[in-house]
Amino acid sequence: MFLFKKIASTFLFPVPLCLEVMLVGLFLLWFTRKQVLGKVVVTLGAVLLGVLSYGSFSDGLLRPLEYSYPPKPAVEAIRGAKWIVVLGGGHVSDPRVPVTSQLSGESMARLVEGIRLQKMNPEARLLLSGGSAFDPVPNAEIMARVASSIGVDRQNMVLETTSRDTEEEARTIKDMVGNEPLLLVTSASHMHRSMALFKSQGMNPVPAPTGHMLKEPQGTSPRAFFPGTDGLRKAEAAFYEYLGLAWAKVRGEI
Repeated sequence: MFLFKKIASTFLFPVPLCLEVMLVGLFLLWFTRKQVLGKVVVTLGAVLLGVLSYGSFSDGLLRPLEYSYPPKPAVEAIRGAKWIVVLGGGHVSDPRVPVTSQLSGESMARLVEGIRLQKMNPEARLLLSGGSAFDPVPNAEIMARVASSIGVDRQNMVLETTSRDTEEEARTIKDMVGNEPLLLVTSASHMHRSMALFKSQGMNPVPAPTGHMLKEPQGTSPRAFFPGTDGLRKAEAAFYEYLGLAWAKVRGEI
């Protein structure tokens, strides 16, 4: 079921979805007499790709997710936490590159935020989470190596290395920390789903979002008026989370 979920959801991401629509239109144009319909379908795919490439549209998709919780936890919550839980966000354990390059951008942002919060509360344990669904080395282990390389004492870390997705992370971490107060560190776009899954396990974590893709611009760049990969990246993050929420609700996980 895990593999099916990963494969099926990929077909519904922005770029594959737009290409699928255009391919249907090209099939109609080349192999059927439905020329008008084919032109309409190809145009629809192209327009959809263009719309999703604009930041103003993808921002609207992402905003309800990234700002469903405050962007910063209160100082009192940080000081009162017993655990700082950092959720995995992907990696590639390629030994040819530095360990800092093996983490995805999402994992790196989460790890740095977790370390920053632990500096504010040295009494809290740093719990790094993430298994090895498609890589021989667990995500948590790569995060621990990066943390160690920048001076974090390995004895202050606890690793959760068996989970393959957020739902499994929530169940496993519940067994590890019980009901002790914790800060939950993950990408801002992922926080809404993560909080729902952790609360469904009876926990009440304090959200500590990071890696915000939506930030208030302090000036206007000409790039803001053109479509680009940044818009598609935001749209993909939004699609990923909405699909994840729908899947969790269908399966009764939240």
